[in-house]
Amino acid sequence: MIARVIILIVLAIVLPDLYFDSRRRRRNVKQLWWKRIVYWLPGLLMLAWAILLAFERNFIPDDPTLLNWFLLLFGIIFIPKAIYALFTWMGRVWCRLRHSKKNWAKLIGIFIGFYCICALIYGSTIGVRKLKVNHVDVYLSNLPASFEGYRIVHFADAHVGMFSGSMKKTLQRDIDSINAQHADVIFFTGDLINTQPSELYPVQDMLKSLTAKDGVFSVLGNHDYAEYTELDPAVEAANERELIGRQRQFGWTLLLNEHRSIGRDKDSIIIVGTENDGKRPALAKADMEKAFKGVKEDAFVIMLQHDPSAWRRSILPNSSAQLTLSGHTHGGQISIFGLRASRITCAEDYGLYEQDGRYMYVTCGIGGVLPFRLGVTSEIAVITLHQKK
Repeated sequence: MIARVIILIVLAIVLPDLYFDSRRRRRNVKQLWWKRIVYWLPGLLMLAWAILLAFERNFIPDDPTLLNWFLLLFGIIFIPKAIYALFTWMGRVWCRLRHSKKNWAKLIGIFIGFYCICALIYGSTIGVRKLKVNHVDVYLSNLPASFEGYRIVHFADAHVGMFSGSMKKTLQRDIDSINAQHADVIFFTGDLINTQPSELYPVQDMLKSLTAKDGVFSVLGNHDYAEYTELDPAVEAANERELIGRQRQFGWTLLLNEHRSIGRDKDSIIIVGTENDGKRPALAKADMEKAFKGVKEDAFVIMLQHDPSAWRRSILPNSSAQLTLSGHTHGGQISIFGLRASRITCAEDYGLYEQDGRYMYVTCGIGGVLPFRLGVTSEIAVITLHQKK
């Protein structure tokens, strides 16, 4: 997948310049040699930059600054140019077919290109810093009476490596907002980091400050297993052990295919946390049998699982979990006219879903690998449980 992204980036850089240069040659437009160098220089520099990033051992560098600046410049300069070139070419084809001389598609290309520039600037400055507290009420037929009105704060996909520089204040605001809900319990459903446990060092005091009456529970996500790195297996295993140890040092209860019980008066609910249950075999680490060992069949179960695709694939058919909480999709991070790319890979990509009285809530998370949000605001979900009457 990474190789395909790099190929698309290279094509978006090179093809528009080749197209416009060939058009000038056909019209016999003469250019001085230094003007040709100036014309080709930005594209060649970006091409060299893309090749340099392609040789990075990790999908996300330890310091993502260079990657973020590359994507920002690529989005502001080269994507609009590629869009304009595409519409110009399509307009020329249309003009030939209709024997017309006016290429109106150029104006469409200019408009869409300008929209992309505005959207990119907004999404990487204002959009990525916005936060909403989303209140959700879930009515469950077998919720124990003592847990009527039980308040859960659910968040996921922190990707704390994104919160560097001025963005660190944004993470502090998110943590403060979580604590301000005075929840009974806090659930975190995976992807605490991008690639390295060292991302936690500047923000570990913030994460330690999370507090709730019944504690903080967490599970691991695909990024927490160093999915996008090419490190020595021994180093990857050491990083995973460090990440597990750090979460426990924060005071969190990290569930690795295991469960815990929360009591209220004579009632109790069971919190089950499974490791990442991805579609690919390398990321299918969940062990449902181990996680549910000792759980009574009539127990009220809340399942924590990073990947929402596991809900229909393994949770509904193989467990009694009445409520599942997931993340992973980020809600696509981009929504235009209600269209989210995350829906292509996951039918249940964001929001509350129900199947035969059993529910799943998928949060769009508070962070992301890339610092960008457009139409999908980072969220903290406050879920209140009610008895269904």
